[in-house]
Amino acid sequence: MLLQELSWPEVGNLSRDLPVLVPVAAIEQHGHHLPIFVDSMLLGEIVRRVNETMGQRTLVAPLMWLGNSHHHMDFQGTMSASPRVYLDLLNDMAENLLMHGFRRIVFLNGHGGNTIPGRQATFELRQRHRDRHDLLLLFATYWDSAKPNEGRSDLVQTQMGHACEFETSMMMRLAPQLVKKDVTQLEEVRPGFAFEPAYRGWTTKDRTVPGHIGNPRHATADKGEYLFQTFSAGVVKMLEQVIAWDGKSWEMA
Repeated sequence: MLLQELSWPEVGNLSRDLPVLVPVAAIEQHGHHLPIFVDSMLLGEIVRRVNETMGQRTLVAPLMWLGNSHHHMDFQGTMSASPRVYLDLLNDMAENLLMHGFRRIVFLNGHGGNTIPGRQATFELRQRHRDRHDLLLLFATYWDSAKPNEGRSDLVQTQMGHACEFETSMMMRLAPQLVKKDVTQLEEVRPGFAFEPAYRGWTTKDRTVPGHIGNPRHATADKGEYLFQTFSAGVVKMLEQVIAWDGKSWEMA
């Protein structure tokens, strides 16, 4: 069920063990062929499908489109919250829900740049509420919820990139009119991370000139539908585990 469609008394009557799903994404460049709202659009569709499946068993908050995207700021149209501001936004959203009594909070992420601050925010929340053992605080990225290559052999990439085969396929399925170019003409970009296993500070322009990372020329709408189904099912499976949690232990049910 959608939080924005409920009155406050209706929210007040909900079980406090109901999982609250908080979608977080971004608005940033996605190469020459995709619009800047890709992350939010794709996550929004994942959440829509999850909500249809879960119904009254999960409370879904409105999607937050402002993410941590400073590494994309060299490209026009990107809008970003700085890391500390973004951390505080996530902390405050969770604290609001905790104040209202909810105990199972799941941030569902649709942008890679949110991962590190999102995990840090979740860590900070737990430290502030360290005396409570009835809280389940999770930060999850939707494409980590499933392994799509195991069910389909024609996927060229083995993981999510940026404006890549996966994201381009999903946009072809969701809003093909917004795919700006003939993707079969796009070259593969595989910059990797120099100096691994050390982590090197980087901006997106260090790694890609056109803005995409991966191999979008292999994208199809059919692959996009498969990816939507696979990732949505993975998120549903995770939420079933959240529902089944016994409310106190470290392990899953």
